[in-house]
Amino acid sequence: MGYLNNIHKPELTRESLGLSPWVKYDKYNPNVDGSTDARKSLAGLDYSPLRRLTMSSFLMGIAISMGGFIFGYDTGQISGFLGMPDFQERFGQRHSDGTFYFSNVRSGLIVAMLSIGTLIGALVAGFVADVIGRRLSVTFWCVIFSVGNIVMISAERKWYQIMMGRFVAGLGVGALSLLVPMYMAETAPRHIRGSLISTYQLFITFGIFLAACINFGTYEHQRGNSGSWRIPMGIAFVWAFILGAGILFFTDTPRYLYRKGQTEEARRIMTKVYGAPPNHFTIHVEMEEIEAKLRAEANKEGPVAEWIHMFRAPKMAYRIALGMLLQMFQQLTGANYFFYYGTVIFKATGINNSFVTQMILNGINFGTTFYGLYIVEHYGRRKSLIAGSIWMALMFLIFANVGHFSLDRNDPQSTESSGTAMIVLASFFIFGFATTWGPMIWTICGELYPSRYRSKGMALSTASNWFWNFLIAFFTPFIVGDIDFLYGYVFFGCNLVAVPLIYFFVIEGQGRTLEEIDTMYLLGVKPWKSSSWVAPPPEEIARIRREAGTAEGDVAEAGEITPAPALDRSSDESNVEKEEEKETEHHA
Repeated sequence: MGYLNNIHKPELTRESLGLSPWVKYDKYNPNVDGSTDARKSLAGLDYSPLRRLTMSSFLMGIAISMGGFIFGYDTGQISGFLGMPDFQERFGQRHSDGTFYFSNVRSGLIVAMLSIGTLIGALVAGFVADVIGRRLSVTFWCVIFSVGNIVMISAERKWYQIMMGRFVAGLGVGALSLLVPMYMAETAPRHIRGSLISTYQLFITFGIFLAACINFGTYEHQRGNSGSWRIPMGIAFVWAFILGAGILFFTDTPRYLYRKGQTEEARRIMTKVYGAPPNHFTIHVEMEEIEAKLRAEANKEGPVAEWIHMFRAPKMAYRIALGMLLQMFQQLTGANYFFYYGTVIFKATGINNSFVTQMILNGINFGTTFYGLYIVEHYGRRKSLIAGSIWMALMFLIFANVGHFSLDRNDPQSTESSGTAMIVLASFFIFGFATTWGPMIWTICGELYPSRYRSKGMALSTASNWFWNFLIAFFTPFIVGDIDFLYGYVFFGCNLVAVPLIYFFVIEGQGRTLEEIDTMYLLGVKPWKSSSWVAPPPEEIARIRREAGTAEGDVAEAGEITPAPALDRSSDESNVEKEEEKETEHHA
């Protein structure tokens, strides 16, 4: 038996079949010279090429990503509401001249209270998902979101009712922001996992864009009454119903079902999403890896002990900190500076209809995210995030300079060209965010943790996202009031600091199984060398993860892992040649 490279059929390669370098074939199988590309090993496993995308994977990705749409729609609404006359009159404060406005405190609380709810929702959603399953959890949190929406839409004159409604709705949004990437990470085929998880960000941008369009329409046609803001709020019930009811037509994730003892159901789901027969090599390997990993569930002691074990397990504290930092820096890119306060920002630049400007920017955000889905699986996570950070830093540097030094803030109409330039720069910034940091951080955090700790790890990282989201949403009006567009220098610096974080700490997960990524962190693979790392055989991965406590056996203390033999792609080629020579001698 020889490696796949020994098969004399040039159109077949390890890469084209998505197989690891240790995979062997029976080169004397009668199918080798036949018309079919299917291969059978002596063990009876099918090695036929996998389809890039199956209908089951596609429908699953679209349906569950509605959670991102709800998040985006709720985010996109509030920027427009703050500029609507009826909303200002009902919930704002009155100037001495009779006009209405929102103070920094009131606007900050209305906008930011959603983030407080999302932070709490993200923290508790993992526990709920472990108890009742990923699928029913999604339905439950859609109901909670709808309750918050009812509180808001029924408000008459009390601004704090809007604030509390956003808090309750935020509980649902925060929980969904955890559950959607988790569901996809545990279900999606590994070769398109990054793209499917990134679809969550695509739907966030679509929700933001559609909210801006609806706000513009109701602002134009319902300007003098509450329909201008109640209609967009009411439409949100439709999105919650689509997700909450639609998810019931799908099953739970294979990894969750396997943990609950439903082995055959887990296998059936995996064959559907991969579009492969039950005896396919990829299904066989993934099921074995899940089996090895989830045997550790028998050693669970209790909720508190599990949290303690998680932080004591090798490399877990490192990964928890990394996930929280990545989500923090996603907020500190400055994207929500435009999404939350875009209407107000561009009104200050002298633009006549800031609703139109916001709609254009959100359209760019949505459209360019499609390109981000391509980038995540073709250029990798690390290179894309580093390039995105540098690009966004440059855009904010120029934006801040133009806004502070060129724009006449007392009479912005006199410096119309500066206002136009700032819109163009904001568009370029959003292009960089939508193609890199927007979708990819959710992908990386979905891959970062082993199954045993995934719900807890993602809860902490998602809570970090919402905590920094709250800080930006609440304090932005105060900061802009003091230093105006120089605020952009803060985001410029944060984007630059993110570059070394990615280079030195984030492992490349493109094309890897979740178990391989876990093993890379456990072995301490250098992130800047992770792209060329070759995984050991499945039994070696199982041993490494068993010693670490993320597979079979007890939770290990840090430092107890025995490293696997070093593997790289160059040595793999020489091993192939040596084995071919040995095989030739044997048959001779």
